[in-house]
Amino acid sequence: MKYILSLAVLVCVVALALATDAPTTELFKGEISDSQCAMHIHSIKGGHEEMLKGGMTGKNAGECARFCVENMGGKYVLASAKAVYHLDNGKKAEPFAGQRVVIRGKLDKKTNIIAIASIEKDRAPAK
Repeated sequence: MKYILSLAVLVCVVALALATDAPTTELFKGEISDSQCAMHIHSIKGGHEEMLKGGMTGKNAGECARFCVENMGGKYVLASAKAVYHLDNGKKAEPFAGQRVVIRGKLDKKTNIIAIASIEKDRAPAK
């Protein structure tokens, strides 16, 4: 009986330790953009406005981001007020191109890549 009780306590302790060591997620807010526009590759101001003036990249920020990713070698990124973050899964980000979003994920600080756990449109009013 003592053996079973000891084993049960050990299992509970190990389970608690594993749950505590699980990677935590953070919230990130910003716009899903493309790496060229967000990082000033094609534009001086670091946005879609300059690219959209010519009309070849689309009519709005989402179309511009998709064009740059599909035709100019860009990657989807999260452009926030603090930084531009790379994303581990462009397919998850693509439907939100040009939109303000909230991403729940884990940031690898060495690579500046967010592993996306979830992504949704930011419902908060724009500032």
